Amino acid sequence: MKAVVFTLGCKVNECESNSIMNSLSSIGYEVSDKLEYADLYVVNTCAVTQEAQKKSRQTASRILKLNPNAKIIFTGCATQHAPQEFVNKTPNCLVTGTFNKGLIPQLIEKSGVIIANQSDCYENLEYAKSLGTRTFIKVQDGCNNFCSYCIIPYLRGRTRSREPQSIVQEINSLSVSEAVITGINLSSYNYQGCDLTGLMQALKEVNARIRLGSLEVRVITDQFLQALSNLKNFARHFHLSLQSGSDNVLKSMNRKYSASEFIEKSNLIRKYFPDAGITTDIIVGFPTESEKDFLDTINLVKTVDFSDIHPFIFSPREGTVAFKMKDLDYNVKKDRLDRLVKIKQEQKNAFTKKMIGKTLEIIAEEKVGEYVVGYTDNYLRTYIKGDIKYGEIYKVKIQKEYKDGAIATLI
Repeated sequence: MKAVVFTLGCKVNECESNSIMNSLSSIGYEVSDKLEYADLYVVNTCAVTQEAQKKSRQTASRILKLNPNAKIIFTGCATQHAPQEFVNKTPNCLVTGTFNKGLIPQLIEKSGVIIANQSDCYENLEYAKSLGTRTFIKVQDGCNNFCSYCIIPYLRGRTRSREPQSIVQEINSLSVSEAVITGINLSSYNYQGCDLTGLMQALKEVNARIRLGSLEVRVITDQFLQALSNLKNFARHFHLSLQSGSDNVLKSMNRKYSASEFIEKSNLIRKYFPDAGITTDIIVGFPTESEKDFLDTINLVKTVDFSDIHPFIFSPREGTVAFKMKDLDYNVKKDRLDRLVKIKQEQKNAFTKKMIGKTLEIIAEEKVGEYVVGYTDNYLRTYIKGDIKYGEIYKVKIQKEYKDGAIATLI
């Protein structure tokens, strides 16, 4: 019997899907994460935008072309938000939500809609053995922030965290080269008084390279950065969620920091890790964003000097506060996106040039033409040649810019 676990959305979804694959494998299934012929499909859906929810629904049609008689289990945020949109996709299907994903292997013979009640307890899943070269380690779920544009807190519930020793045991048991610590709101990690700084202190003896998922600026302190410095192998990459460089827009987004605080925390990171890659997300065209507000964002971007930016146009999400706000004209939003994308590329290129001549560590991940490709600890995509094993860490010297990253030579 073969099972496919197909994932849409965030890294937490990917981590949960890996756990589901592991549990299905333990009961005899051959598992895959690619959409191919199988007897059973588990679709881990996303609802962060209307488009993501639409893509989640459309997955059913793609599956039925592969196997019209397949059993399909839909799970995740989109099904938690609108289960009835999925239940009629095929007679042989089960619709579950964001809670109790660990019970999916026990529900294979069920059909219809089984949405568990929201829980205040962290759900411990099977260890998330990845099919790739890095493993995502989920340590936290839920969110208490209620940003005005985001529906996720309504679907994932309140923040809850995993016991630290369980996290250490999982990383050690998997013997992975890189463990990515992730959560819906990782910065809110707190298990019985052990916050994210305490978790980093608990991980100081693990041998895997530790990379962190998306962070909020409030978690960036001297104590936190010192704890990262004490890790055996820390990936010097910080994804700090910005969303806007305007204090006015940040307030209307219900973000709990100022533009000046974001700049201050970025400078603090570089005090401890001068060559750190600092990346971010930015929403352009939020309903309250004026041209001056957008220019404030541009000025912040130029001040921080990111290694990469993920910019995207604001998309109204029904069920959020921002959905009731008057949306901006699409052409205005698109113009702002184009201007920001140009700066993004300039900063990404500048970061690559800054790394030329430096010795960094990469993990080999895939073959692209004549090169083996991987990411450095500060998240520079790197192309190398040589006798290289996937999943292994290698020291390389950055030589020159190439495509979306740089060419390097083995040391």
